[in-house]
Amino acid sequence: MELDDLSQSGIRRIADYSPYLDQLAGLAQQMGLRQRSNLSHVETSLRSHWSLGQNSILSWSPLDNSILILVVPHYAIAEYTSPQDGTMAPKVSPRFITELITGDRQLTISQMQKVAKLLHIEPVKIPLRVPLEGSKIETQIIEKMIRKYGINYVPSRAVTLFDIVGFSLLTPFEQMTQLNSLSYSLNSAHAKMLEADVNIDFARSSSGDGFYIWNRDEGLEASVNIYHFMHIVLADNAIARSKSASKAVPLLRACFHVGSCYEFHQAEGLNPTTHDFIVGDVTIELARMIDAALPGQILVGDFMADIEIADDTGGFTVQPNVDAVTFLQRAQGNLAQLSGMELSGERVTAIKCYLTGEDMGGGEFNIRRLTIKDKHGLSRVAFNAKVNIYRESAEPILLGIQDKKLPVQVLT
Repeated sequence: MELDDLSQSGIRRIADYSPYLDQLAGLAQQMGLRQRSNLSHVETSLRSHWSLGQNSILSWSPLDNSILILVVPHYAIAEYTSPQDGTMAPKVSPRFITELITGDRQLTISQMQKVAKLLHIEPVKIPLRVPLEGSKIETQIIEKMIRKYGINYVPSRAVTLFDIVGFSLLTPFEQMTQLNSLSYSLNSAHAKMLEADVNIDFARSSSGDGFYIWNRDEGLEASVNIYHFMHIVLADNAIARSKSASKAVPLLRACFHVGSCYEFHQAEGLNPTTHDFIVGDVTIELARMIDAALPGQILVGDFMADIEIADDTGGFTVQPNVDAVTFLQRAQGNLAQLSGMELSGERVTAIKCYLTGEDMGGGEFNIRRLTIKDKHGLSRVAFNAKVNIYRESAEPILLGIQDKKLPVQVLT
């Protein structure tokens, strides 16, 4: 039996139900049973065309009592933008492909036809049990399904990297316990932020020695929230370290950066994984920064990003060229909502986060730019960050490294 036949027969044996739809229970509960059954059928069809990760689903469009989807082999996306035989010109411009896998995936019928012609593929029709209602919730769920079975480009994503210091020198048992401890700190921080009415839908991807963490939500507030999430994780870890006499709790270092990335799901059994993976400029920069970070240090990348901000009409406006310094100023202004949070049984009264620099006198400090060189000889600029968390009846939690303790070779 051919591999394709085996894949398809394996997929057909999957029961007609939607585990992914169950994850969206909050949205799905607002729909009737027939709608839910219809969307379960859509996901089963999408999963079949995805074919264990052999294909990628690019776009979709409603058409009468069906939907049209564009399906291409996963390798074809790269081939579209590669130089063709005998020429230096790609079949399709990289910008076009990037736009196709960025943001919303729903196309009009006219757009669908133009894209299909340009890519030399035929749209695939998925007959529906009942016509789509066209509601916002229904469209939102289908969008999430399409993205799960494709590749998604995010031009501006805030990501934190937590790295366990000396991880490779630990025994396998110690590595396991320290990763579990870090996972607990992530979950504990998430719970605390939700209790403080700070919404965050965090995702994680293993780096081997730790985790990349990002907010599935997009926009400036989502980016600020993931920055504060980093603080709470580090605080939870610091408290645990102060109480532990063994090597069960890791010593951490952390980096924060904003940049572009690709998001995707890998096959797990016969389904895509329910968690995301990311790779891109933002993860590359974080990996190179973390190599230069000292134990206990917090580094912030020197980023410039266009970030969406909610406006009064319920839509979004884009604030261009938001740099790290401006971002941190905005982040400091949002810290009041975390006051009252409890850490280790003590109420938080204030949190201060700032980028360190040289004392200029009179209570004024500049912001120092650190030059970091990686193993490839490439240089980049980063900022040293400090976080002070003050509690009602306990000593403050001081995170990060003071400016005066930084190695001379990185100071500029």
